[in-house]
Amino acid sequence: MNKSMLMSRRAFSVLLAGSAASLISRRGMAAMGAATKARNVVLVHGLFADGSCWTEVIARLQAAGLNATAVQNPLTTLPEAVDSAQRVLARQDGPTVLVGHSFSGMIVTEAGVHPNVSALVYVAARAPDAGEDYTALAKTYPTPPATAGIVFDGDEGRLSEEAFLRDFAGDLPEAKAKVLYAVQEPFQKALLTGKTTQAAWRSRPSYYAVSTEDRTINPDLQRFMAKRMEARTIEVKASHLALISHPDEIAGLIAEAAGGAR
Repeated sequence: MNKSMLMSRRAFSVLLAGSAASLISRRGMAAMGAATKARNVVLVHGLFADGSCWTEVIARLQAAGLNATAVQNPLTTLPEAVDSAQRVLARQDGPTVLVGHSFSGMIVTEAGVHPNVSALVYVAARAPDAGEDYTALAKTYPTPPATAGIVFDGDEGRLSEEAFLRDFAGDLPEAKAKVLYAVQEPFQKALLTGKTTQAAWRSRPSYYAVSTEDRTINPDLQRFMAKRMEARTIEVKASHLALISHPDEIAGLIAEAAGGAR
């Protein structure tokens, strides 16, 4: 079998366990061939969460020999959130996969141009273009149910318990979802007004995990963003919290971005 046949076979094979379906674009195939191997992974959480939401994924990455660090996103303003990620990226000792869930796709898109970043992974995440109004983009798709569950105390926002359990963590055991609800980190309204000035996915190999049962970010919007960036894409039958309900698939995609499934 010649080299081109081997590449084609590898590009279209299902590399991850479970129900994940592989969708690979031309740019995604090229990126996989050119990606720099990495031993470091930096993970960024989104709204209604903190860094501990990556616990299940981190355990699997560590078992695979990868050095994983979770950023504690301040959820204040986009520039401050990007700075928090860049400080962690600067501490890495070589090529690093930058991973973002949900809102933190904004952070990955902006901070991903850092010289230590070798690849990007989006987990049911926002993936705007440079200067794009993400809110306007999202409005071109049906509004997901979780949006109605956001409540504010002045400038501080969080999800109601009902929305958290049903629309954010819908495929988790209720007892576990209630614990996550209890520790959710509130966000500031100012965070939602930020726009990215760069689109790192235009210059870095990119990977995307679509949550097909997502009630927080419309799955079709996720598919659009993944296709637009020509990312190596998997689909996971999961709620918005695929990183908790399907950690094997998410860790597998991250490991692939780091230089091959381990």
